[in-house]
Order: sequence, then C-alpha cells, then structure tokens
Amino acid sequence: MASWRKSIGILAAGLALAAASCANDTPTELSGGGDAASAVTVADSLPTATTTTAPTTTTAPPTTTTSTAPPTTAAPITTTEPIDPDGRRIVSPPAGTPFAIADGIEMVTPSDRVEMVGFHEANHDGTRQMEVRPGVVPILTLESRERGTQSRTAADVVVDPDLPVYAPVTGRVLRAGGYTLYCDNLDSFVVIEPVGRPGFEVKVLHILANDVLPGDQVEAGITQIAPGPTPLPFESQVDEFTGEPSWPHVHIEVVNTAIPDIRSPNSGSSDC
Repeated sequence: MASWRKSIGILAAGLALAAASCANDTPTELSGGGDAASAVTVADSLPTATTTTAPTTTTAPPTTTTSTAPPTTAAPITTTEPIDPDGRRIVSPPAGTPFAIADGIEMVTPSDRVEMVGFHEANHDGTRQMEVRPGVVPILTLESRERGTQSRTAADVVVDPDLPVYAPVTGRVLRAGGYTLYCDNLDSFVVIEPVGRPGFEVKVLHILANDVLPGDQVEAGITQIAPGPTPLPFESQVDEFTGEPSWPHVHIEVVNTAIPDIRSPNSGSSDC
C-alpha cells in the first residue's frame, strides 16, 4: 500500500513539473506582441499625416485654375482680321506672304492688302501651272477662257488701289516699261528673272508706271516695283467675286521661255 501511494506521489509531482514548463513557454510564443504594439503606433500616426496633408492637396487646384483662366478667355479677343473701311471685304496678311509655287518658283503677295486671288489660263504656252498655298488668301479658279493653257497658269491678285506693288519674287529685272492693253488701254509691266532660274520669267502686269529698271535686283515682298495697281476701265473676270466697288488686280505668271508660244485665237491680245 505504501508503495502504491509513493508511486501516486511521484506521478503527481511529474504532472506539476510539466504544467509549470508549459506555463513558462506561453510568453515566449507571444513575444510578437511587441510588433503588434509597434503597429498600433504606426496606425496612430497615419491619421495625423492624412489630416495634415489633405488640406494642402485640396486647396492647390482651385488656386491654379483661378490664375490661368483669364488668359485662356482673353486670347480670342486679341485675334482680329484687317477689314476694309467699307466693311465688305477682308484682306490678307502683308506683302511677302507665299501664296503659290510654279516649277519650284515661289510667288508672294505683292501688296500689304490682298482681297483674293483669281486663277485663270494665261496666254503664253510656256506659262507654268501654279500650286496654291492654302489658307493664305481666298482663292478661286475662274471659268475657262479657252486659251489652251492650264487652269492656274495666271494669277489675278486683287489688291488695295491706294498701296504700292512689291516684287512677287526675288531676282533681277529683265524688262520694264509701258504697253497698250487690248489696243486701247495704257498699262505697265515688269519682267523678273528669278534668282538661280535662268530661262524663267515672272511677268507682272497691270501696274502704274515702274519704280525699277532693267538690271535692278529685287527682293520678294520688299522691293517696290510700282506705286500702285492699274485701275482698268472695264470689268475683269475676277471682279464678279470681289467687294463693291471692285479693287484692281495685279496679273502674275511664270513663263519657261524654252517653250515656244503659239498664239491662240482666244489669247486676249491682238496685233494693233
């Protein structure tokens, strides 16, 4: 009996020792509780950061929008187009603005006030077709004159009657003088050889007298070649499309002199 009781005592003591050991292990496994405490500290700091920065983010955009809005609204107001005093025509950018090109030779506006350009068939078989620079001035291709040349081999540039005429191309003056248009009307002309293009001529007709002489060097849009355009005493084809009263026009064409001219019965000129 005593032996049995001794065994029970030993067993009880062993169980007590094992329970104490398990109790000592529990704090070691939960030592990660220090990380949890640290997470609480970070979480506590987040509201502070959000609360501090949120007002700055919210306030900045209205400030930017308010400062930039006025220039955007005001820009269109400063854009204006020059209008003739009679209020019935709009004119183009100033002299020297490219409006067409023919065989690599660039034509520029010959006046500071151009209303439109009417293209038509030229007389000379050597005249070259012009490719239009869009958006510079209003343009139109006039009805055929049955001259046998292409539809845009001549340009009637409608200009302000009170302003000078400038060279439409850079080069050297070959000829300049007066002639009789259609056997009855006094007119003047200038013929320019474009720089670097021997054998080609740029003819300018319907101008008042000449401000240049053969041999003079001229610069496109800068050198004045005449005091103004010739006001013709009859209605021209392009006049049907201009404001009222119609402005005169300056006739411009590019000729390759290597191509011989065979006069057409509808050339618009005659031997007087």
